Amino acid sequence: MYKPEREQALAKTAVALMGECDVPANPDNFELFYAYAAGENPAIAQVMGAHIAARKPFTAAMLQDLRTRCLSSARTAKAMETLGTNMTDVINAVMAKLEAAGREAEQYSSQLNAASDELGTQRSAGDLRAVVQGLLGATKAMEERTKNLEGELQRSSAQVNDLRAKLDNVRKESLTDPLTGIANRKAFDDAAEQAMQQIAGGEKVSLLLCDIDHFKKFNDTWGHQTGDQVLKLVAACLSENVKGRDTAARYGGEEFAVLLRGIGLTDAARIADQIRGTVETKNLVKKSTGDILGKITISIGVAQFREGEAIEAAVRRADACLYGAKHHGRNMVVDENDPRMAALETTAA
Repeated sequence: MYKPEREQALAKTAVALMGECDVPANPDNFELFYAYAAGENPAIAQVMGAHIAARKPFTAAMLQDLRTRCLSSARTAKAMETLGTNMTDVINAVMAKLEAAGREAEQYSSQLNAASDELGTQRSAGDLRAVVQGLLGATKAMEERTKNLEGELQRSSAQVNDLRAKLDNVRKESLTDPLTGIANRKAFDDAAEQAMQQIAGGEKVSLLLCDIDHFKKFNDTWGHQTGDQVLKLVAACLSENVKGRDTAARYGGEEFAVLLRGIGLTDAARIADQIRGTVETKNLVKKSTGDILGKITISIGVAQFREGEAIEAAVRRADACLYGAKHHGRNMVVDENDPRMAALETTAA
């Protein structure tokens, strides 16, 4: 039940929290802090509660990640539930119409049988005329009901097709990062699960983990809108260089992941360097003024999936390579066979 007093109190709490946490008061952030104040989303309550208790700053990347993982999934679930209910209603209505049509067909059959019996007996011309007229009337009525049913079923079919299209759109939205337009973490996880099934059959699968160099500096210097522009630019570069069954996804914050099917480590490292080079050629331009803000670079770690291992193991190896790329100067590609990784491991030990 809608309670205006409670809604107003939650709204005030959300606005106050945004101020205390030095978070920009925009609609997206308000939705997130309102959800936290309401306490109805356990994931948001846990993550944001711990963050606030520790007095840690909320970055734009973290807030976007929370919206994607927590609010988007909740909205998707609600949309799927609503569409599912609507689909059920349409199907139930169709079944009711078909049941009614079945009863009417039985009645018509009974009328035909009765007319047949009457025609088989000796009757006067007037009686026969009445039987025939009654039969014609029943047939005409049945034709009209059949025509109406056909129209209703066509309308129901159109409704089902419309609902199916909406379900497909919701499903696509649930697998798409709203800011960059490429696959999100859930879509990547699904693709990785499918790829792992093919490794047993001998297919090579490689993973790229990409991180934008000095991304925090872009945000702190030029603002979050420019930071969003950087994320979109990198996502576009990934899309340019990834085709077919491969998956480019926003993995979280300023980190991206690329799943390469049928590609071994050597070729994956080559593709990674191609992506790195594409990003490096782009100049970041401030839309409002046309000023060139500088170049963007990314660091990439590359690993190849191994048969029988968990997905997390390959991710850890790729992440270690990404750390190696950043450790050795950024704007470079490091794969798990790179000699620099052995040197790094020796240093860490």
